[in-house]
Amino acid sequence: MTYIVNDNCIRCKFMDCIEVCPVDCFYEGENMLVIHPDECIDCGVCEPECPVDAIKPDTEPGLEKWLKVNAEYAAKWPNITAKGEPPADAKEFEGVEGKFEKFFSPEPGEGD
Repeated sequence: MTYIVNDNCIRCKFMDCIEVCPVDCFYEGENMLVIHPDECIDCGVCEPECPVDAIKPDTEPGLEKWLKVNAEYAAKWPNITAKGEPPADAKEFEGVEGKFEKFFSPEPGEGD
């Protein structure tokens, strides 16, 4: 098992999860984070830290797509180990449906 980040993170990217991760398995894209599934130790401390419910265990039904997205982009994006500032308009994107199709960016973030 591992944890994944889903599209609730897109354009929100609050980064509270990064501070509690004991193995630094988060990777930063331009407008979302992902978890490297081979580095995650399944401790679960990140899940309750996310204010937009974007982190889930991969054992939940229907998350296969997100496991693939997390694995693919964790291999491409830079590691991030310190919380940064969320986007100024993050609150406007909370709860928006279909964010992956509308807003996902494959571009890397800055990382550490």
